[in-house]
Amino acid sequence: MPKIKLTKGELKKQRDNLRQFQRYLPTLQLKKQQLQIEILRWSAALDEKMRLAESRMQKAKAWAGLLVEAGDTVARCIVPSAVILGSRNIAGVELPVFEQSQFPPAEYDLFLSPPWLDSAGDYLRELVSLRDEIGVIKRGIETLRRELRITSQRVNLFEKVKIPDALEAIRCIKIYIGDQMANAVGRSKIAKYKIEELQGLGVAV
Repeated sequence: MPKIKLTKGELKKQRDNLRQFQRYLPTLQLKKQQLQIEILRWSAALDEKMRLAESRMQKAKAWAGLLVEAGDTVARCIVPSAVILGSRNIAGVELPVFEQSQFPPAEYDLFLSPPWLDSAGDYLRELVSLRDEIGVIKRGIETLRRELRITSQRVNLFEKVKIPDALEAIRCIKIYIGDQMANAVGRSKIAKYKIEELQGLGVAV
């Protein structure tokens, strides 16, 4: 605990600090709980999306060999031109929210291309969109975990340092002021006794 002044002014300051810490701590604790809940929720969503992506990848493997016929035609139309994101505020934290992946229009000769090419392109674009969404969810989880670390550190600081220090400072100041008051009362009684003693001896005071 840092050195404190043993004065009434410091006592008021420490009491004000304690009230502020005790008022702010529940807000931090609530934020910590909200962040923990959101991390669990986002992690569950990530697991679900990853299972879906794995399932679709397995299905794609059954006909992936056919893509050799299409050359780089499919490859060109499954690279996103943009990933559109929204945002959401959770417990004071701005998080990215996946909206959609945008792709360039498919440009190939319908007469020269195999008939399954459209379906394959659509399927692969969905798969790429899913991959992009998984990436956004991972970023959101990282942001939530980083904010949880900071909030947990603040909760610990208030619970284990700030509030105990303020309580100890208040205790020390009250003891010191109490001792000073007791000493002052004692000195006053001694002075009064001496005055009465001198008056009893006929000495003018």
